[in-house]
Amino acid sequence: MSLQIENLEIRRNGAVMVALSCRVAPGEVLSIMGPSGCGKSTLLMALIGALPPGFSASGRILLDGHDITGLPTHQRRLGILFQDDILFPHLSVAGNLGFGLASGARDRDRLIADALAEAGLEGMGRRDPATLSGGERARVALMRTLLSEPRALLLDEPFSKLDTDRRARMREFVFQRARARDLPVVLVTHDRADAQAAGGPVLGVTGTAA
Repeated sequence: MSLQIENLEIRRNGAVMVALSCRVAPGEVLSIMGPSGCGKSTLLMALIGALPPGFSASGRILLDGHDITGLPTHQRRLGILFQDDILFPHLSVAGNLGFGLASGARDRDRLIADALAEAGLEGMGRRDPATLSGGERARVALMRTLLSEPRALLLDEPFSKLDTDRRARMREFVFQRARARDLPVVLVTHDRADAQAAGGPVLGVTGTAA
C-alpha cells in the first residue's frame, strides 16, 4: 500500500497556500515541516476530503494506485490522529476502541482485548477515559484508529501536547505500529525532533526539501 500525491495545490481565496507532489511508500513516514499557520493541517484536511470553507484543492490523491480524490471522507480509508486525542467522554476505554470497528465486526471483544494488550492497557477496558494519563489516552486514540483498518495514517502533530518523556515513547509507539502494518504515514509538525524520530523524508509544505 502506497500513498501518491500528484500536483496537489491548496488555495485560499484563489492564492496557492500549499503545493505538493510526493510518494509515501508502505511503512514510510513522510514528515511535512513548517511553522504554525502555514497550512500543514489544511493539507491533511485536503487528503481526507474535508477542506474548510474558503479553501479549494486541485491535483490527485492515489492510494495503492487507486484514485481516491473524488471519494467522500468515510470511503478514503485514511486514518488521522490530531493534537487532541478526541476520546468520547460518554464511552469507556473499551467503548472508544469499539467505535473504530466496523458495525457487526466478528470477534469484537477479542479485537478490543488485543488492542488493549498491544497498547499496554490490559484490564483498563472499563475505565473512564478521563482517568487515564495523557500518554494512555494517546495510545487509546491510536489503537481506535488502527482498529478501523486504515490504509494510510495521517498525523496532525499528535505528540505536541505530551511532555518530553511521553513524547519520545509515543513517537516510538506510533511509528512501530504503523510500520508493522506497512502503512504509509504523513506527519505534519513544526518540531524537527519529530521528523528525526520518524526517520523518513522531510518536505516543506511547498514540496521542496526541508
